[in-house]
Amino acid sequence: MSDHHSFETLAIHAGNTADPLTGAVVPPIYQVSTYKQDGVGGLRGGYEYSRSANPTRTALEENLAALEGGSRGLAFASGLAAEDCLLRTLLTPGDHVVIPNDAYGGTFRLFAKVASRWGVEFSVADTSDVSAVRAAIRPRTRAIWVETPSNPLLGITDIAAVAGVARQAGARLVVDNTFASPYLQQPLSLGADVVVHSTTKYMGGHSDVVGGALVTGDPELAEELAYHQNAMGAVAGPFDAWLVLRGIKTLAVRMDRHDENATKVADLLTRHPKVTQVLYPGLPEHPGHEIAAKQMKAFGGMVSFRVAGGEEAAVEVCNRARLFTLGESLGGVESLLEHPGRMTHASAAGSPLEVPADLVRLSVGIENADDLLADLTQALG
Repeated sequence: MSDHHSFETLAIHAGNTADPLTGAVVPPIYQVSTYKQDGVGGLRGGYEYSRSANPTRTALEENLAALEGGSRGLAFASGLAAEDCLLRTLLTPGDHVVIPNDAYGGTFRLFAKVASRWGVEFSVADTSDVSAVRAAIRPRTRAIWVETPSNPLLGITDIAAVAGVARQAGARLVVDNTFASPYLQQPLSLGADVVVHSTTKYMGGHSDVVGGALVTGDPELAEELAYHQNAMGAVAGPFDAWLVLRGIKTLAVRMDRHDENATKVADLLTRHPKVTQVLYPGLPEHPGHEIAAKQMKAFGGMVSFRVAGGEEAAVEVCNRARLFTLGESLGGVESLLEHPGRMTHASAAGSPLEVPADLVRLSVGIENADDLLADLTQALG
């Protein structure tokens, strides 16, 4: 599949070769662990054991690489499995990473409770401030980790500018592109070395699969990542890979609707007397609005806001919502809301990544916008 095709065409066709046996237009689910060899070492298509490679996973990995403009994609059992593989590929004990002051709680937990026991050090910086990132660099800094938009405060980092800082430091720039998806943002084209995804979210899009991905444009790094993927073994199963591949086919049309609805939700919230702050990069007053407009096609479906009355008032909003489902995760066709301080970001409590107690995070789905606005209005009272 040519890289010159549009995103929408690549999403449907890249990696989705018709089955050579039957002509099926959808790649089969190769629910298999091992493969018959034609003599010792005589592999058919390079397949010997499904931890090392599986045709359904291969189709997804080719698709992921095409959408992010990389040379290779790798699919994992979860987003954190992808992150763990990346850390153990890039780092050795004593190495240092700059991480954002606003990030997914599971990412912080991986650094603070797992990688730190292995001797990996990290510093926290406001990655929306390029000078703060530069100041956090140490002699053994091997990676700069960025989320943009960030989770849950929707902060924006200038990827190209931070890529320049990383190059000067001899470090890799890692961008978690989960909130934007490759439809809205392609970090490799802006200078990032590796893109991370929780494919559970917008890529899968239907709240029915857990998965993760890494994509890079560096062939040497890709080989190292693939080696560790096989050696560590946290790969995407064939059915999970198939579900993500299916979800990606509608990614473009879904993201357009997510963005359209989120814009209307953010507008409602900015005018509501019980909302003290709305965090959405599509708002002109957002501090990262201009950078987001430069490096993103649109602003996405995630909106966070702070509630007058503090933590208990924010929790009550979550409890009163009816159409917005109270639950963790994001990026599905259905709208979700949560209280990050007590849910997805509880592991960051007491750290520099602790989130405001009065914060509510919305994953705005693709339902009728008027219905969503009515539900938020009644939930806010």
